Parts: sequence; C-alpha cells; structure tokens
Amino acid sequence: MAKRVVTVNRTYGSNGRVIGIQLAEALGIHFYDKELLKLAQEQKNIPYEELVKVDEQRPNPWRYPVDDPTLMEGQYRFYPMNDVLFHTQEDIIRALSEKEDCLIVGRCANHILSDVPHVLRVCISAPYAYRVDAIMERADIDRSKAASLVKKTDKQRREYYEHYTGQNWLDLSQYDICLDSSRLSEKQIVTTLAALYETL
Repeated sequence: MAKRVVTVNRTYGSNGRVIGIQLAEALGIHFYDKELLKLAQEQKNIPYEELVKVDEQRPNPWRYPVDDPTLMEGQYRFYPMNDVLFHTQEDIIRALSEKEDCLIVGRCANHILSDVPHVLRVCISAPYAYRVDAIMERADIDRSKAASLVKKTDKQRREYYEHYTGQNWLDLSQYDICLDSSRLSEKQIVTTLAALYETL
C-alpha cells in the first residue's frame, strides 16, 4: 500500500508547526521537522550545530561551509552547507515517503514530493498582525522585536523556498489546502486535515 504523507508549509507565527504536531499525534504518524537535521547529520557526518545554522536558509556565498572544516568529511568541505543540507534532506524526504506514513514541516517537502501520489500539501498562514501578537506572547518580547522577527523569518523561508524550487513560496496553486489559523481553531484545522488525510 502506498504511503500517505502530509507536508506543512507555514508563515512564521501562524502556529503551523504546533498544528502539525497535533495532527501527527491525531493520525498516529511520525512528525518530522528538526528531526530531519538529525537524520542528515547521521548520513553526512556533519556537526548538528552547523546544520542548524543554515536550516531553511538559502546559501550565503560569503560563508565558509563550516566554521571548522576538519569536523566534516572532505567531500563536503567546499560546497555551501545549505546545498549539502537541502539535497540530503531531499533524499531523506523521498525515502520517508516510500517507507512510512508521516508529516513533514517545511523544507520544500511539498515541492520535492510534487510527483508522489497520496500527499496532502498544506499551507497554514494568518494575517501579519495576528502573527506578531502570537510571537510577542510565545517569545515574551515587545511588539517591535516580534514584528522584526516575523519579517526576518518569513523572508528567510521565502528566499530558501524560491531559491531551491524556483516557485513562489505562497503561490496557493502549489497546495491542496490553505488555512488561516486566525479564523479557525487548532482543533478545527486538525479535524479538517485529518478528514482529508483519510481520503488519500
């Protein structure tokens, strides 16, 4: 039987990751977010801390791949770490889609699995002001810092996605369903997506 996969793209502060965790728990499937970095670390023998620095970010042409090149295998030392991580995660995501039912957050998974059947491609967003309020509460910071963090993180995710896919990050045609987390409760969203998952 073909495996069923949910991919979740999210704007920062829309609680897409939290919703993804709840959905995976409701469906009884594995949840992958930072877990993909651990799998990439194991495959490529690259320090986890170096992978975290470039996670979901496009390459910086001025940055050396790692701070201490002796810590990684020779064949990876002179490639942008972002590229190494993206292509490693691409292979991992494809392998996971063949191995198990799962939910994957970000990392262009909707694009990577665009030719794979039984994938539910989800985008979760919310109005900017709502997301700023959410980050103020979550991080316990003032409005100015929260606004800056929302803009910066959205910009990083957009540039990463568009660099590696050549597609517009928020082009709704790339998703099967797009939900506004300011208008629906987390429970409503999870219930809706769980029902759609059962139709895959």
